[in-house]
Amino acid sequence: WHARLPHFRLDHTPSAGEELQSEYLVDRRHAIAAFDALDALRERVAPLVFVTEVRTIAADDLWLSPAFARPSVAFHFTWRPRVRDVEALLPAIETALEPFEPRPHWGKLFALAPRTVASRYPRIADARALAVRLDPDGTFRNAFLDRYLFDAGDRRASQRR
Repeated sequence: WHARLPHFRLDHTPSAGEELQSEYLVDRRHAIAAFDALDALRERVAPLVFVTEVRTIAADDLWLSPAFARPSVAFHFTWRPRVRDVEALLPAIETALEPFEPRPHWGKLFALAPRTVASRYPRIADARALAVRLDPDGTFRNAFLDRYLFDAGDRRASQRR
């Protein structure tokens, strides 16, 4: 899907870059129930959101993709620049989606615990091992990767740094 269907028009800038974003993907078979769970939060979401988007995504075979091995529905939020308010709301969104095992978009805001995120990616141990093999000194690692890829799993991989 990511190679065939651009998310934004290629000849336009999709945003100014100052907004906050969150996105959660759930198995497509749970789309309606997940939508209903989020709808129950509409009064809390509405004052903070610029725009939302719901889209379906084909399953892929990319180990750390939120659409790995399952056709998915993505619930995207472009938030107003009210960081504290958005961060306070994210746990409620994640709790509402919890029965559907949401996978957060890695590059957007979320509050899920590292072990919870890791548990949603069946090949995360393989990704971790590959990262250690290709970057044994941790040159391309950062605090986020340490927390979500390494500290969330095999402590030995984290200590190889």
